Formats: sequence, structure tokens, C-alpha cells
Amino acid sequence: MSTQTTSAAPPGVWTRKHLLGLEDLSAAEIVTVLDKAAEIKRLSEEGERKLATLNGRVVVNLFFEPSTRTRTSFSFAAKRLSADIVDFTSSGSSLSKGETFIDTAKNIEAMGADLIVVRHKTPGAPHLLAQNLRARVINAGDGTHEHPTQGLLDIFTIREQRGRIDGLCVALVGDIAHSRVARSNIWGLQKLGAHVIVCGPSTLVSKGWERLGVEVGYDLDAILPRVDVVNLLRIQFERQRTGLFPSIREYAHLFGMDGRRLSLAKDDVLILAPGPINRGVEITPDVADGPHSVILDQVANGLVVRMAVLSLLNEQPL
Repeated sequence: MSTQTTSAAPPGVWTRKHLLGLEDLSAAEIVTVLDKAAEIKRLSEEGERKLATLNGRVVVNLFFEPSTRTRTSFSFAAKRLSADIVDFTSSGSSLSKGETFIDTAKNIEAMGADLIVVRHKTPGAPHLLAQNLRARVINAGDGTHEHPTQGLLDIFTIREQRGRIDGLCVALVGDIAHSRVARSNIWGLQKLGAHVIVCGPSTLVSKGWERLGVEVGYDLDAILPRVDVVNLLRIQFERQRTGLFPSIREYAHLFGMDGRRLSLAKDDVLILAPGPINRGVEITPDVADGPHSVILDQVANGLVVRMAVLSLLNEQPL
């Protein structure tokens, strides 16, 4: 059964115009977002599904990489806050005519954009926008760097289910090397007091990750009895230029979460996956759809977390 935390961040702790990553956020700032999301979720459950927070504001989804869940979630979040939504796609845009990334964004801002949600293959692209625009900028994923709202919704889901983050042991399993989700989770979870283990093939999980304060493991069966949460990260074939493990079948055998592995874990272990999930690779259908899975809770919570981020940024003066 879900439990709601009673901790709260000090009022007025959020003063940022942009959300670019979790690495630079304090624990209090992260808790502020989580508490705001919890408040929005409570209002929704009480029947207040449409809020006027962003009435008259324009939110632009500026996506230079394919996305279904994140783009749709931000669109729903903005609409639930009464904003006007503009979806921008790079194909067929002036970028193909030689216009720069910054000039494209400045033109969009000049048309009235108040908040810009950006996804880009280049790490640091949202930071560059934040330095050149007056509009508020939200990082929806920049290369292999960070995906802050995914990290926040994962943490929100864990806190909602367990009532706390402090003292929990969380395993991030899979393609750590190419995962912006892993980085955001690592920063956020550790700041709130969790112990983080990264686990996967040695070609995807180097010992270098220990410099971030995490534990590195290569045997999933060995760590499972210790963990409270398992977050299964997708193998990102599109970012890999060489074969980093012998076969999908071998990966699934060594690191896929199935019924046998689930039996090694704690009775109340939580199974998360940021999606899209590869059934039969990172996770078998019986586990993905089973009682330990909170994958659909993550999707639902992504909406309220993104509403919280949009609301908090909107409160800051330009």
C-alpha cells in the first residue's frame, strides 16, 4: 500500500528559472518538487483535474530526438495547467536551411514562448539555451547527460510507495554508460539519502562510476537480496556503435528480471522501468505486469511531476 511522506521542504526554497539537471539541485529543492507534485496529485484525486496556473502562458516542446512518453507527458501537463502548447519538430524546419539551434530557439521565443521544453542529442544543449533565452528552459533529455524529470518521477514513485528515500537501497540495472536516466537518478537518490548500486555488463558499467559515490556490481543475483528498489534501464542500441555484449539472449540471461530473480529479492521489492521497456530483454512480461511492478505508476506520476516543475518555474520572474 502506498504511503505519503510527511516531510516538507522549507517554503520558498525554489528560486530557479530553469530545470537543467539534478546534479546542481539541493536536497531541499528536490523535495520541493516532490511535495508540489504530491499536492497536485491530491487535488486531481479530489476532482480538480484542470488548474489555471499557466493560463495565458505558451509552452513549446522543442524536441530534436524522437519521444513519445516524455513529449506527450509534458503536453498533458501543460494542458492540465491551462497553457497553450506548441510542438516543434526539427524535420522540415529552418534548421535544414542552415539556421542555428540558438537562432531557431530565439525565433520561437520571439513568437511568445514562455517555457521551452527541450530534448537534444547533444549534452549541454539545454544549458546553452538557458544562457541565451529569457524563457524558462526545461531539460527533457540531453544526450547521455541527464533527464531530470524522469529522475524526479522515479524518485517520486519510490517515495510514494515507501514513504521515504533515506536509507533505501536502489539498484539501477542495465545500460548505465549511455543512460541519462541513470545519472539523474544517481544525483537525486543520493542527495535524499539512498544507497545506489549500478549493475550490468562491465562494458556498460565501468568502475569509474564509483567516483560518483555509487556501488558498482556485475552480479545481479548477488545484489538482489539487499535492494529495496530495482530500476531496469533499457539497452540503448541506438547509442551503441559497437557490440558491447555477445547477444540479447545472453544479456537477458544475466541481467533480465524474471520470476526466478524476483524470488531472490525482498518480498516488498519495487520494480521500476523508465520505458520504453523491451519485454523479454530487461524484463519478462510476468514481472512487468506483476504486483511488484510500479511501471504504470511511473507514467501517471510523470504527469504530476512535470506539472509541478512547470508550476514552480512559472512562479519565478523573467
